[in-house]
Amino acid sequence: MRHAFTMIELIFVIVIIGILASVALPKLAATRSDAQGATIVHNLTTCINDAGNEYMMEHSFHHFTQDDNITSSCRVAKKCFSFTENDNNGTLQVDNLSSTKKECIEAQRIANKNILATTHSINF
Repeated sequence: MRHAFTMIELIFVIVIIGILASVALPKLAATRSDAQGATIVHNLTTCINDAGNEYMMEHSFHHFTQDDNITSSCRVAKKCFSFTENDNNGTLQVDNLSSTKKECIEAQRIANKNILATTHSINF
């Protein structure tokens, strides 16, 4: 009595694994861009808080806008968002950048849902 798989059984198993992989891989890629987008939005909220702290301490966004003084969270957020500061009234305007990167599109979708961007002004 032989205890081995036939060639046809092995082919069926390989085909089933291939079908499962073709369904799972696109979901995995979508989950990755969702996670990267959520990370960018988290950095955006941290950046907005940093800007508020800067304005409260200095009554100016001067140090916040200089690239050599910018925090790492703002550096990440600036990949997908732009900031316009107005020292006169303590307004920080956050705008979406036109980007085709999947993580930026996802981050902008999340930020829009949370009302963090798309030309919203944040007053300090």
